[in-house]
Amino acid sequence: MVGLVLKHAELDAVLDRFASAPETFDAEIERLAAEYDAKNVQLEIADPATWHKSSVTSRVPREGARFSIESQLRSEVDAIEILGREAEARLARRIAFARVRLDHALKQAGLTQADLEGGVSGNPAAYVGDRTIHCTLPPRVCRRWAELHALRTEMVERNLYLALINVERYAHTSAGRLDLIQEGSAALFRAVDGFDWKRGLLFRTYAVHWLNQAFRSYLYNFNSTVRVPVYLQKALKHVNLAIEKLRDPNASVDAIAEASGLEPNLVEHALEAARSTRSIDAPMSGEDDSAGLREVLSRGDHDPYRPEFEDTSLESGVKSALARLSERERYIVSLRFGLLGQREHTLAEVAAKLGVSLERVRQIQVRAIGKMRTPQLKKAVEPFLN
Repeated sequence: MVGLVLKHAELDAVLDRFASAPETFDAEIERLAAEYDAKNVQLEIADPATWHKSSVTSRVPREGARFSIESQLRSEVDAIEILGREAEARLARRIAFARVRLDHALKQAGLTQADLEGGVSGNPAAYVGDRTIHCTLPPRVCRRWAELHALRTEMVERNLYLALINVERYAHTSAGRLDLIQEGSAALFRAVDGFDWKRGLLFRTYAVHWLNQAFRSYLYNFNSTVRVPVYLQKALKHVNLAIEKLRDPNASVDAIAEASGLEPNLVEHALEAARSTRSIDAPMSGEDDSAGLREVLSRGDHDPYRPEFEDTSLESGVKSALARLSERERYIVSLRFGLLGQREHTLAEVAAKLGVSLERVRQIQVRAIGKMRTPQLKKAVEPFLN
C-alpha cells in the first residue's frame, strides 16, 4: 500500500489551525480525512524509542539482591518522557483524526468496529507495508488501525506513571500490586478512547477516574470465586448494614428493602449473589478428617458425573437451531462464530471463501440468526450464561 507518509509535525500544523475554533474542529477533520483518503496519504507511525529518555539512572539491585518485576517496570516507566500540556493536546488531536480516518476506511469496506476484533493484531509501531501485523481485513483498514493504535499506545505509555502513583492508595489491600497495575494500564486505553481535549482538561485529570474505577472493580471481584457485578456488591453492603440494624439475620426481603432504602428485587438479587461457594474437596461435616464431597460422589463403580445428569445440552441446542438453516446459512454462521470445530472468521474472510460481497454475507448472517432464535436454543444456552 504505497502513499505519501505525513509526518506528525506536518499534521500538527494543520490540526493546530483547526483547534483555534473547537466548535468546528470535528467538521474540519472529517473534511481533511476525506481529502487525505483521496490522495492515499498515510500517517507516520512513530518509533516508541522517540519518547524514551536516552539516559536514565537504572534501578540496578545491589550484588546478590533480587530485581523484582515491579522494580523493572518502574525503571522502564521512569525512562518514558511525560507529555506537557500542549504536546498532550496535539497527540489527542492526532488520535481524534486517526479515529475518523479508521471509521472512513471501515465504512468504505462495509465493516464495523466489531470486525476489528480478531481481524487485526500485532505491533503497530513496527508496521511496514502490510506484513508486520496479522491482519485479515482490507489493507487500507489495516493501515488505519495501525496508525490509530500506535497513537493510542503512545498516550497510554506516556501516562503509565499514573497507574504506578495511584496504585499506592490500594497498597494496604491483599491484591497483588502487579495485577492492579495491569488493570490500571488497561483502563488507560479506555480513558484514551473517552478523552476529549476540547474540554480543556489534562489527560491525567480525566484518567484518574478510570484508574480508580478499575482498581476498585478488581478489588470487588478479587475474593470472589464467581464474578459478581459491582453494583450488586455495593447493594450487598447496604443489605448487610440493614440486617445488622434489624438484628435479624433471617429478616425478610421486604423488611431489608425498607431498612436499606433499596428496591425489593435488588435486595433479592444481592442476597442470591452473596451465596457462598464450596470446594468439592472440603470436609462435609466441618471436621478435617471427614469425607469430602468428591469422595462421597466417587463411591461406586461408575464415574460420579454423566452428561445425562444435565437437563439441557448446549451442543444439542446449537445443533438443533442450526438444523433450521439452509446449507449456505449454516456454513456462514459456523464460520462466523466458530461453531462445529471451526475457528471464528471475519466477514471479509467468509466473503472471500464464498466469492460474494461483505454486505451479502451480513444479510445472510442476520437472516440465519433470526431463524435460530428458538425456545429450544434459549433453554439450552441460558444455563451457560447465568
